Amino acid sequence: MKPKTITEKTNLHPRNLDRFGYNFEQLIEKSPELQHFVSINEHNIETIDFSNPDAVKSLNKALLLSHYDIKNWDIPKNYLCPPIPGRADYIHYIADLLASGNNGIIPEGETVQGLDIGVGANCIYPIIGNSAYGWSFVGTDIDLQAIENCSAIIEDNPKLIDAISLQQQTESRFIFKNIITPEDKFTFTICNPPFHASQDEATKSTVRKINNLENTKTTTRGAAERSETKPVLNFGGHNAELWCEGGELGFVTQMIYESAKYPMQCLWFTTLVSKKENLSSLYKTLNKVSAVEVKTIDMAQGQKTSRIVAWTFLSEAQQKAWKFE
Repeated sequence: MKPKTITEKTNLHPRNLDRFGYNFEQLIEKSPELQHFVSINEHNIETIDFSNPDAVKSLNKALLLSHYDIKNWDIPKNYLCPPIPGRADYIHYIADLLASGNNGIIPEGETVQGLDIGVGANCIYPIIGNSAYGWSFVGTDIDLQAIENCSAIIEDNPKLIDAISLQQQTESRFIFKNIITPEDKFTFTICNPPFHASQDEATKSTVRKINNLENTKTTTRGAAERSETKPVLNFGGHNAELWCEGGELGFVTQMIYESAKYPMQCLWFTTLVSKKENLSSLYKTLNKVSAVEVKTIDMAQGQKTSRIVAWTFLSEAQQKAWKFE
């Protein structure tokens, strides 16, 4: 019996290339090693075991090759291996945000420059942003090994060399300081902040997720949902990627206060906020630093709802005057 096809994932952005599920036949054709991890589940649907990090990495390699023409991509053991559809959604929503102040037209090309805070070892946001819209990026991280791995990915894919530059943040308590120089102008910043407040909290979360995974039947849809809600278990994660003092709230609060020191040098500051209960405090902080406009963009991925919080210090007239070329 021929495996069933996946129905449209209407929770993903309309321009998301995985909105109609994974085409495993096409992906295996591009990346034959993926074949070892694909099986047909009890619902007659092709899938992989999303709790197997090797399977997830193999799927990512195939997606990056098929969708984004990235021929050589790898990450060191125990580093975050991100769910690509969710990362692509963030990029597409940023594009919509920029279009909202540009007569509905998405600005494309290398003059649109993004600053990726915590680029990790995977370089996913810059890869997708450059492939989808031709944007250029500066990727920053406190972890030298992560920066070095991104550098290797860029060197192995020559089309990225002029599009992505990297910078290590040498003082872990800062986010924009040491990175944004007086002459810099960024169209947007992007960030997937550390979720947990301590290593112990991250470990306990992993245990809960393992228990949940063992008690849940796997379907392709369910697996895709778990891939978004279980980053520690399914996708690895180095200490700095998973937790920091103060957790998500502490990190984003620091980011907001620092952003106020560079009000005219960035059109939109943005970050993911996973915990809804953090929003109230973050809005108060944004009010304290006199952000001119704040937008919250909901992103639904599987059973998990996340959101992008975006803010600017530019007036409406200054936003319209921002040059994308």
